[in-house]
Amino acid sequence: QVQLVESGGGLVQAGGSLRLSCAASGRTFSAYDMGWFRQAPGKEREFVNAISWSGKTTDYADSVKGRFAISRDNAKNTVYLQMNSLKPEDTAVYYCNDAARGLPWGQGTQVTVSS
Repeated sequence: QVQLVESGGGLVQAGGSLRLSCAASGRTFSAYDMGWFRQAPGKEREFVNAISWSGKTTDYADSVKGRFAISRDNAKNTVYLQMNSLKPEDTAVYYCNDAARGLPWGQGTQVTVSS
């Protein structure tokens, strides 16, 4: 079973950047399409973006297109989320999971964007 550990969150001013990492244990990581999700206080967890197992295909929520980029390194069992031009509405706990949300959730990493 793959276990996921997110890191890289923090407090940043609007317009700033952060890079999140998701480290996965387990030898089957490279078989999964992976995604990032986020949950703001009082809101449901929502899709942010996803990347295919090969890294060749990506998909983005409209709210982050042109600002966020997902990538992966299968040799390191890691998925990355580069976040640029951050907005206060990006404030949330960010999680990674397989694109179908079928793996156990990690603890997430908090991203707070101040105005």
